Amino acid sequence: MSRRASVVRALLQLLPEAGENMTIFDHANEKANLWIKDMERELGTDDPRQAYHALCASLHALRDRLRVDEAAQLAAQLPLLVRGVFYEGWHPASTPVHARRPDEILALVDQKLGDGQTIDPERALAATLEVLRKHVSAGELASLAHVLPRSIAELAR
Repeated sequence: MSRRASVVRALLQLLPEAGENMTIFDHANEKANLWIKDMERELGTDDPRQAYHALCASLHALRDRLRVDEAAQLAAQLPLLVRGVFYEGWHPASTPVHARRPDEILALVDQKLGDGQTIDPERALAATLEVLRKHVSAGELASLAHVLPRSIAELAR
């Protein structure tokens, strides 16, 4: 047997079976769905699309308010699929956005929500902050609180 054939055979033995491949993605999907369920609970809705949209808009507004290194530190604490959502459409060279007052951050959330949305930006952000509190380490929350305006704490329930 050639060296190449034995290398290929060895690599194929390292690959998981077809059923095992899905468990990796199933686990990532389960974690993302848990975040969406938590958002539904915080928003008082049973609409997962609305919860997803509120989470995306709020995470994007927070991300855009952070410096690149701060955004990366927060993203490192997010589950795989939520992390992908966090980075979606990001332009690091355009950050941080200088929104210091609550109304400026709410305007950023509202902008991210887009037209035709019935979600209140304040509720969306407050729900997202609660979900972050539930799933992100206390140290990361302290870092986030340190770089965001103090008045943002007023938005949390």
